Amino acid sequence: MARSPDDRRRAAAARARRRTVRPRDDDALPMTDLPDDDLAPDEPPERQRTVVAERPPMSRAARAQRVGRPGRPPLPAHSPRPIRAARRILALLALLGIGAALYVINATFQPFHGAGTGSVAVRIPDGVSASEIGQILERRGVVKSARFFELNATLTLRRADLRAGRYVLARDMSNGDAIDALMQGPKVRVVRTFTVTIPEGRTRRETAPIVRNGGVDGSYLRASASKATLQRVRRLGAPRGTRTAEGFLFPSTYELRVGAKAKALVKKQLDAYRARFGRLDLRYARRKNLSRYDVLTIASMVEREAQLNRERPLIAAVIYNRLKQGMPLGIDATIRYVENNWTRPLRQSELERDTPYNSRLHTGLPPTPIGNPGFASLKAAANPARVPYLYYVVKPGTCGQHAFSSTDLQRQRDVARYEAARQANGGKSPDTC
Repeated sequence: MARSPDDRRRAAAARARRRTVRPRDDDALPMTDLPDDDLAPDEPPERQRTVVAERPPMSRAARAQRVGRPGRPPLPAHSPRPIRAARRILALLALLGIGAALYVINATFQPFHGAGTGSVAVRIPDGVSASEIGQILERRGVVKSARFFELNATLTLRRADLRAGRYVLARDMSNGDAIDALMQGPKVRVVRTFTVTIPEGRTRRETAPIVRNGGVDGSYLRASASKATLQRVRRLGAPRGTRTAEGFLFPSTYELRVGAKAKALVKKQLDAYRARFGRLDLRYARRKNLSRYDVLTIASMVEREAQLNRERPLIAAVIYNRLKQGMPLGIDATIRYVENNWTRPLRQSELERDTPYNSRLHTGLPPTPIGNPGFASLKAAANPARVPYLYYVVKPGTCGQHAFSSTDLQRQRDVARYEAARQANGGKSPDTC
């Protein structure tokens, strides 16, 4: 069918429009069909086109990305922030590892450590390992750490060269210096002097192992019972015929030359006792017809009974008041002394054993002091508190504090309170120490 001139003009205009708007395949939007009258019926179907609707204008960056022109690069698929955080964590861990390594090296080899101070006697038994030696030295204050001492000896291939024996070493030595000393054997002289500390109130028998382990040569028991020692204590106030120096061996810290014998320590203790006892005011005790030896004996009991300094004059007053009234002292420490039992509970047989030291059965003072008191107890024994107390019982829930009383009725109340607390504590002492 022939087309009219108007049809041909419309078809030509449609072809012109299609040539002007040439859509790209990737930009194509849904196609909109032209009216049938816009198509040229004489064109084959494969040549027939559809008009593409116009798209909104794209941004500059989007156009650049589309056509490959320069512009802002696209964002990566994964953000770099987690990667940076992981790197920081790894760097921190590396620094921590380096710091730990430096700490171990410094603690093991101690390049800037001093030579140590003071002195301490140490005994290394036969057959102990380097680890056990390190533990002994750490307990005695010679080295700071047994573990790093052993590590030093292991890394320097010297752990098998440590020798047993008695040493006088410095406190706070470096691991290397301590190892060097133990390789040389007991004859090494790390320090020229050393100190030994005798606790207050201990008996001669209790003090002997302290002296032995403290680096003093010789027998302390033999030295403190020698003829020369007994002659000296009699001049210091012991009655004629006294066969023990108990009470006169003043407790303190003493400095001795390396290699000193036990008799040198005993002499220093007697000298210290003479100096301390000479400072006491004995006028009150003399008015009560008490001798110097009586005051020393009372002080030895006060030392064992009192745990608080403020109670020493009160306990001494109880002893004075009971002596005045002719009452048994009832101090179990005197029984413990003769039984040599300072740790476990006293048996009934021990409490009933008839000896001069059983202050439950006998009145008056025991035959000798029951230990070696310090100056605070000596002072309290010479000048007790002026109070009428006759009894004292441990207060439950305290660390050695006592309830003092003047009547037996109040004492019974205090005892009942103590026993109730002890039973509530499973039969154990109801103190809080």
